[in-house]
Amino acid sequence: MKRLPVIALATWAALALAEPLPGLPPDDMVRQALQTHPDTLAAASEVRQEMANRDRLEAGEYEWNLSVAGQQRRTRPPAGAHENFNEWNVALERPLRLPGKAATDAEIGAGGIARAETALGDAIHETKRDLLKSWFAWLKESAVAGQWAAQAELIERQARMIGRRLQLGDAARLESVQAEAALAQARAQAIQAVARQQAARETLRRRYPALVLGEPAGIGEPPPLTGSDEEWLAAVAEHSHELALARRQTQLAELVATRQHQERTPDPSIGLAYSNERGGEEKVLSAFIRIPLAGGARRAAEQGARAAADAARYREAAVARQIALATASAVHAARSAHTAWQASRTAAAQMEQAANMAARAYQLGEGSLSEWLTALRLAHEAQLASRSNQLDALEQVYRLQLDAHRLWEFGDE
Repeated sequence: MKRLPVIALATWAALALAEPLPGLPPDDMVRQALQTHPDTLAAASEVRQEMANRDRLEAGEYEWNLSVAGQQRRTRPPAGAHENFNEWNVALERPLRLPGKAATDAEIGAGGIARAETALGDAIHETKRDLLKSWFAWLKESAVAGQWAAQAELIERQARMIGRRLQLGDAARLESVQAEAALAQARAQAIQAVARQQAARETLRRRYPALVLGEPAGIGEPPPLTGSDEEWLAAVAEHSHELALARRQTQLAELVATRQHQERTPDPSIGLAYSNERGGEEKVLSAFIRIPLAGGARRAAEQGARAAADAARYREAAVARQIALATASAVHAARSAHTAWQASRTAAAQMEQAANMAARAYQLGEGSLSEWLTALRLAHEAQLASRSNQLDALEQVYRLQLDAHRLWEFGDE
């Protein structure tokens, strides 16, 4: 009797990769994918919009107003005929921005640009997150498809071997039925795994056309997470775009509140007027100043702006708490994922040994085919769990490095 084949690991999962960052696409493709993503382009357009808004605020809505009017004067003297005169007047008027308001408007414009630039960085970062998630979803489905393909191939070889033995009268019909049933099940699972792999690949390709997707490369061992929890919390908080965006919003809201307080003092308007009266007999040149009388609306606008600034500060505090909580969970998840991968790798090795022993026992006539198929199935499940945990551990570490700005830094944020 020929020796039964032992469990075969797909070459895709071989731990033989010398890349510094195993399992990731090349940096140049990632950079291209980020630069051409619609979210990035939209955020970049918003930066240009805020630049235009800054120019508008610096220029101010203090424009010259020109008014021209004509009139007809009719007099009724005590004695004599009525007199009619064509008259006209022209006036040029402009409001003046009081000292301090222009500087605040300039600060508001600069703050809007800073907020938009931070939002651009946040859009790029969120795109990186999604790319990383989509990439590893494809890798995981590829790993499952490769494992099921290897499993189906192994069972197929065994089924052919039992078929030949059955023809020679050296195997029971039951064994052939069991082998064929196991083969059919493995093929069905392999087909489903390939379908999920193709779906994940298509999702990744549609979202990021700049990525060139070939066959997944070998995946190295996930590195353990170094550094203390406090160091990771500080690093993520320091580079958090979400927190920076909340801070920018708070600063901008405070500037707007300051500007509303300045509006409590109305801006005066100055002007010149020229009148041609009594058909040109009288010419009048005058200068004037207009001062609005502030009412309750200005006070209410300031109170509303102050409340908006308070709300922005509270939201900033809430975002800081949320980020600290999410980072602490991510650090714990990364450490747990690495431990789970080590345990599942050990379990997979032991299950493989048990399956080989069951195969040897069946070969020597000391065990049944069903026992070997059961051991093979358990070993297969252990290998799937090991691969999944391996990729999950890698993804968790990369996600944390990404949030701490230690991964895919291209100077674009």
